[in-house]
Amino acid sequence: MRLIAVEEHFLPSEHVKEVMAAQGLPPAAVDPLADLGAGRIAVMDAAGVDVQVLSVVAPAAQEAPPARSADLARALNDRAAEAVRQYPGRFRALASLPMPDPEAAAAEAFRAVRDLGFCGLIINGHTVGRFLDGAEFTPVLAAAEELGVPVYLHPTYPPAAVTEAYGAGLDPAAAALLMTAGWGWHVETGMHVLRMVLGGVFDRHPLLQVVVGHMGENLPFSLLRADSVLSRLRPEHESVADAVRSHVHLTISGYTTVAPLQCALTVFGADRLMFATDYPFGDPAQHATFLETAPLSPEDRRKVAHTNAERLFGI
Repeated sequence: MRLIAVEEHFLPSEHVKEVMAAQGLPPAAVDPLADLGAGRIAVMDAAGVDVQVLSVVAPAAQEAPPARSADLARALNDRAAEAVRQYPGRFRALASLPMPDPEAAAAEAFRAVRDLGFCGLIINGHTVGRFLDGAEFTPVLAAAEELGVPVYLHPTYPPAAVTEAYGAGLDPAAAALLMTAGWGWHVETGMHVLRMVLGGVFDRHPLLQVVVGHMGENLPFSLLRADSVLSRLRPEHESVADAVRSHVHLTISGYTTVAPLQCALTVFGADRLMFATDYPFGDPAQHATFLETAPLSPEDRRKVAHTNAERLFGI
């Protein structure tokens, strides 16, 4: 079965210090992230992954100063485009955007999609504490809508105030993991989506489609609870649950157990779930085996494996 993995990260070695200055990067991830050639292809082949949709690891260009962010995003996108040209059957790419300058971000979205052939955009959570329901980001979301490509809303590192509040009194290493992959990334991204609904983003941009990873960033489990509390705030619009389920798609990245999958399928349905491995932080072979053995019908397995991604990303 064809496998398209839609959250697969890279970062050229020459940009590690600039992109990851505040957060650092696990040493074991540096080489796999930088490899956009034979080594990465070998990992894909071993797992049976046919196509990786490449994206720069968070925060990409989003924490760079505005004057630098646009040039950095262009350099990162040009490197991804080079890899796609070298391996056109194996790689596609999502455009990194200089979100500190929304007008520049919109311009880069048009360049990446129209000139470089990218199949979507990636936005790494908040931009210096500002979320996508803010009016300043309208040019970026309008660009995605006009281009007809999805926005992958990926987690990023929490604002300092959040880390200070929730990490107080904990061992620093434990606090860092709790704020990121251990919990914080997922709930913040789910809340970001709910902010977009309550802030009217999907009312203003009815064609906008958003992708979130990690089996829905806790949205499947809590969506109907949120709907029962928040939909009363939108009496003139579709319910919160309906807005999310008509604008948001999920990937399985980082989640290889059955219970979260069943919850995602129950709440969102198989038409909105896609395969991803969060490479190199997730194991492609483990994800592929999970999809192969998960309790899915053959038709739904194909949807998750490739047909949903083909439709949404135009692959």
